[in-house]
This record gives sequence, C-alpha cells and structure tokens, in this order.
Amino acid sequence: MTRQGTIGTGIGREAGKGNTGMNSEDIRKLEDLYVADTYARYDVVIARGAGVRCYDPEGKEYLDFTSGIGVNALGFCEPGWVRAVTEQAGKLQHTSNLFYTSPCSLAAEKMIRLSGMSNMFFCNSGAEANEGAIKTARKYSQLKYGTGDGGEPFDRYEIITLDGSFHGRTMATITATGQESFHKDFSPFLQGFAYAKANDADDLRAKLSDRTCAVMIEFVQGEGGVNDLDPAYVRTIADICATKDILLIADEVQTGVARTGEFMAYDHFDVKPDIVTAAKGMGGGLPIGAILFGERTKDVLKHGDHGSTYGGNPVVCAGADYVLSKIDGAFLSNVRKNGAYIKERLLAMDGVSDVSGKGLMIGAALADKKAGDVVRACIKNGLLILTAKDKLRLLPPLIIRRDEIDAGLDILERALKG
Repeated sequence: MTRQGTIGTGIGREAGKGNTGMNSEDIRKLEDLYVADTYARYDVVIARGAGVRCYDPEGKEYLDFTSGIGVNALGFCEPGWVRAVTEQAGKLQHTSNLFYTSPCSLAAEKMIRLSGMSNMFFCNSGAEANEGAIKTARKYSQLKYGTGDGGEPFDRYEIITLDGSFHGRTMATITATGQESFHKDFSPFLQGFAYAKANDADDLRAKLSDRTCAVMIEFVQGEGGVNDLDPAYVRTIADICATKDILLIADEVQTGVARTGEFMAYDHFDVKPDIVTAAKGMGGGLPIGAILFGERTKDVLKHGDHGSTYGGNPVVCAGADYVLSKIDGAFLSNVRKNGAYIKERLLAMDGVSDVSGKGLMIGAALADKKAGDVVRACIKNGLLILTAKDKLRLLPPLIIRRDEIDAGLDILERALKG
C-alpha cells in the first residue's frame, strides 16, 4: 500500500493540523504503519499534560510516575520552562556550535557551578555523552602513556564497567553495557571493554591490568534494576583509580541533575569523578546531553577531536538553563524527603519485598506478582509507572507534591492487591 493510498483511508487526514481531531485509535494505527516496531509500547496515547498529570485524546487522566524515563524533571509543560523555550525559539533556534550563544553559556555556567567540575561539552543524549567520555578517557591515556610497541591499540585503552550497567545503544556504549540481553544480535563488538561484578572489590581488582585506562560506573544502576552501589565499594574504586592514575567516569545520565536528591549521585558518596556524563532531566523534556570534565581531563579534547552539530542548541539550552535555575538546597531536600516517604509507603505494602534507589529514583521488588502485570493494572486505573528488570521503577517528576504521591501510590497498592 502506498503512502498516498494509506492517507486516503482517512487514518492520517488531520495529521497536517497538529493531530487535531485524531483519537487514540487513529494515532495508534498511523504510528503502527509508519514507525519502526522497536518499542513494546503500552496501550496509551498521550495528547497533553500539565504538571504530574497527562491526558489521552479522549480526556482520560493519568498520574505520571515515569517523567518520560526521568526526563521531565519539572513535570509536563511547567509554565516558566515553556516560556523560556518558546521565547528562545522566537529569537534563535539554531546556529551550530561554531558560534557563541547566551543560552549555551548560561546553562554551562550553572552545570559547572552545581556539579563542581571544571568545564563541559554539550551534546544531544546520554549515549552520545558516554561516547565522548570513552573517547576522552582513551585520549588521556594515549597522551600520557603513549602507544604500544606495535602502534595501535595503545597501551592503556581498556574501560571496566559493571555487570548490570547500562550506558547506551550506540556500538561503543552498548559494548560498555554490562548486560548480555543488550548484546544479542549486534556482534562483533568494539574491543577494549571488561566487566566486573558490582559491589565486589576483589573481582574489580582481578579485572584491572596495565591496559586499564578508566572505570565507568552508575552509582545507582537504572536499567539494570535500580541497584545501589555500596558506599565502601565506591570508595575502593575511587582509591584504586587515584592510586593507579585510572580515570573514574560517572554515568549520571539517569541519576544526575537532582534525580537522587543531590545534584549528582556522586555527591552521596563523597567522591569526585574525572569525567561525568549527564542528560535526561537536564533539558526538562528536550534532547540534551553533557560531558563534564574534572581537572585532569578538562584540556584533553582539542579542536577537531569531538563535535556535535546540535550540541548546545539555544532552544534546548534555554530549557536546561531554566531547569538548572530551579535547583537549590531546598529543592534537593524536597526530593530526598519525598523519596523517603515513597520508600516508607512502598515497604508497608503487601506484595513489596524490597525497595532500592535514592531520592526519586526508586525500585520496588515484588514478592509474587510480575512487574509488567502490575504496571498494566496501574495504567488501567490511571497511573503511569515503569519497570526495570523484574522490579517496578518509580521516576516521578521532581516537583511532585505529597498529595499526588499518595494518589499514585494508592493506585499502585490496589494493583498489588488485585
């Protein structure tokens, strides 16, 4: 069937009017025809949102405990964020990174001030940020330690990541990901990665070699099941890296920008990484990523070493600048308090066997129900929630109120009892 013939059926007749007049069934049919089937989508069409609530085209309301997988830090369409983005779109939508713009400069200043890092690079996503971190780590070691006797690969090029980690879906970052389920069908993979058991210092030591240039970790593993790293283990990694001149890379794509109740998750652990990657919540809903460099790495990348056509886009950076302007001590304290409250309520629910995570990045292990079944029951009753491995995963907007938490958890509790 040709595109013209399909549209002629009436499925997409209103598509040119911003989807005006399309119902949920129209949208599902149109997307199923034209969008690759790479996501196991839930049977929900979202048409609009405000704060913690969103609505389908027919007006059904949902409480959102997903934040678009940790992206909508301030919820849907926060008025100040909308003004910042739309005003910038009316002034200047794109220049490329060959020119200076104020939104990029202002967002960068806030990121560095809040993170305590030295300088940074803007890109478009978490995977892209992790790619840049990998390049930076390898160049750092090549500059400092040179190449092997036979030329490439140079002496120190291997990056150790952890079992259960997730670092992206590009070829380098999927190789870095320590989960076999993500590796299926995509070999051969890039050389230069090794995997250590999370929270097992002896296994990490066994994986270290003269080839190791960096260790890359998530302080709370998101896609791996909302798994917390043990503070003593993190301290061991940091000490090893400092002693052996191995770079510590913090993947803060999901944990960063206040999600765990500190600006970066490493602030919970009293360590200072050499490279930090961030994305998701930083843009408040627009695609953005960042590589943050510490003192040892701030001058590694030179002209021509790395780039991103859309990186530092002024519209996206205007949104990021607004998000970052909202984060202060009171904001972070509220995230921690609400996270502790959610954990307390979850642990009191029949059917929840364990709770993990920090701040408003929370995993709930279930005693006897399948997480997917519980999610579907929640959606039916107006709560959007996620899974991570065999756990439920809660990533509500960082601005969620206590009454909204209670309303969502009441739906979840009924689903667990059903």
